[in-house]
Amino acid sequence: MEKTTTSKGKQMLIYGTLTILGFYFLFLSLVKASGFLIPLTTALILALLMLPLSRKMEKSFLNRTASSLISTFIVLLASLGFLALVSMQVKTVVDDWPKIEETMTPKIENLKAFLFEHTPLSEEDLKESKEGSGLPLMSSNSNAGQKAATFLNKTLGFFGDYLLTFIYIFFLLNYRHRFKAFLLKLFPDSKRHKIKGVIEDSASVTQKYLVGKLILIGLLAILYAIGLGVSGVNNFILISILAAVFSLLPYIGNIIGFGLAMIFGYLISGEMGVLIGIIITFTVAQFVESYVLEPYVVGDQVDLHPFFVILAVIIGGMIWGLAGMVLAIPILAIINVIFNHVTTLKPFGFLLGQETD
Repeated sequence: MEKTTTSKGKQMLIYGTLTILGFYFLFLSLVKASGFLIPLTTALILALLMLPLSRKMEKSFLNRTASSLISTFIVLLASLGFLALVSMQVKTVVDDWPKIEETMTPKIENLKAFLFEHTPLSEEDLKESKEGSGLPLMSSNSNAGQKAATFLNKTLGFFGDYLLTFIYIFFLLNYRHRFKAFLLKLFPDSKRHKIKGVIEDSASVTQKYLVGKLILIGLLAILYAIGLGVSGVNNFILISILAAVFSLLPYIGNIIGFGLAMIFGYLISGEMGVLIGIIITFTVAQFVESYVLEPYVVGDQVDLHPFFVILAVIIGGMIWGLAGMVLAIPILAIINVIFNHVTTLKPFGFLLGQETD
């Protein structure tokens, strides 16, 4: 009896160790292969988003190649428009920075005085922290050249991945039936019907989630634009669009959008009325998003527990950065669909899903 208990303990220890090592090397591989996997995964999600439109065009008047090309071009135009909005916003920040600095200087001084008076901090502590966190200046031309070369390499790498994503989208749409047939051939005939259901449900849940999110972004942009415009925020249209787009990042995106509104609203004007208007706008918008838009527009297409949503976003950020945070929810939704269709994995699907009580 003791030998049996000891052998089971050893087996659990071995399996637990192998599981931990497996996850470690999996995450390490995902980080190392990020340059290849991020464009491919992004293209897969976007191809699933455009699949309904491609099918409609194929049924009406176009062949598959033409519909795939048009769908890819639509995604390209949308992404270029978003990049243009971001670049315009960055330029506005740079142009308005002297005004922001002038407005915030007295507020920062008041905050320092409050901290010095009510906390153990002193001016010497503040000076030491500034000196300790300062970055070394570029003292030689070689360092400047190295930094310029690094920036150039990163820029070229970004645009290379950016263009490669659209090439992937075209081929995934154009040859989707071939890829589907390949996946079905990996399994015996007795299981192909179930595998086909997993593939179709995974594509369907991702499509519905992304389409719902796009509608939600448009409605949020309108809500933000009305509130921020009435509050007197500069460039409120651009800020509203960006804040709505950042809602793709659960929880974190709302903080980013609020920060943008604070920069272009309260920090530039310094008026308390603008600050109150921004707070009211985002409070009302978040209430409408959580209790009206999410349930009725996005619905339960991604039936995931909030805890695992947050966990997926954090892990995605650790592995692939910002791209991982955006892609984490659709990927987790697909994994959950697979769990719910495979009998031995259904307990994991129950764990990831929301309670139905």
